[in-house]
Amino acid sequence: MLIARVIAEPEQMSAHVDAAIAAMKARGTVVAGAAMTDFCGNVLEFDIAEGDPAVVREVLDAQFAPSDVLVTDHEPRVPGLFVSDMDSTMIMAECIDELADFAGLKPQIAAITERAMQGELDFESALRERVLLLRGLSEGAIAECLATRIAPMPGARVLVETLKAHGCKTVLVTGGFHQFADPVAEQLGFEMVVGNRLEVLGGELSGGLVGAITDSSVKKAVLLEEAAHLGEGTVTLATGDGANDIPMIEAATYGIAYAAKPKARAAADGWVDRGDLTNVLNLLGIPRDQWVWE
Repeated sequence: MLIARVIAEPEQMSAHVDAAIAAMKARGTVVAGAAMTDFCGNVLEFDIAEGDPAVVREVLDAQFAPSDVLVTDHEPRVPGLFVSDMDSTMIMAECIDELADFAGLKPQIAAITERAMQGELDFESALRERVLLLRGLSEGAIAECLATRIAPMPGARVLVETLKAHGCKTVLVTGGFHQFADPVAEQLGFEMVVGNRLEVLGGELSGGLVGAITDSSVKKAVLLEEAAHLGEGTVTLATGDGANDIPMIEAATYGIAYAAKPKARAAADGWVDRGDLTNVLNLLGIPRDQWVWE
């Protein structure tokens, strides 16, 4: 059994539902039915008796893009643990790229960031290379960058606070830096933060980092460890957009790629390409009257 949920333009959903069913059937998928949900009127749900989740995602993408999609092997439930990436997922920027702008190095550093997010470069070496380029930048640039360049993604706080109101533990885990992640977590309502820390000496960035690197393996480990603390059978949700988010996306009960790079999107159970982060709540089936609004 599979449950597939789709959010797209209403006209597109009504016009393409039969074509989607036909395309799935042509590839060996047994579709039991399709209907708009009663918990949220803009979500189209397919009940699939038998089929390959990858085929279902491919067909839905072809028929409804741009869309928001989740495909699971059970009726989606409210997770007990939510672990999310920060840059370009919970906030509308890559912090290191914006910080680099203060040093006049944004094009060079942004190019490295993009290649790392696409999975073309080793994360740790790419991170250390970029941080080294920031050597000598005033510590004050961090506060200025936070104040002028860093803004939440639409729907981020509603997503976090709604999940918390339903008993979900929330963790922000980032390959970025505590100097940004700590205030972002406080603003959005995350209860725990895991990330890297820029070294500051004499009021300037040293070009180095303090402590171990938070990379893709750490992100996955945080998800698994926190889920284990919460108890066997804990339902988990992970969101992210880049290659270093793939292990935690794959390890989660529901891995959702948000405006993601192709490799991360392909690894996920679903994606949000069309709407804002509140559509994660729609895909999970949490009625709007149970959302915590800003």
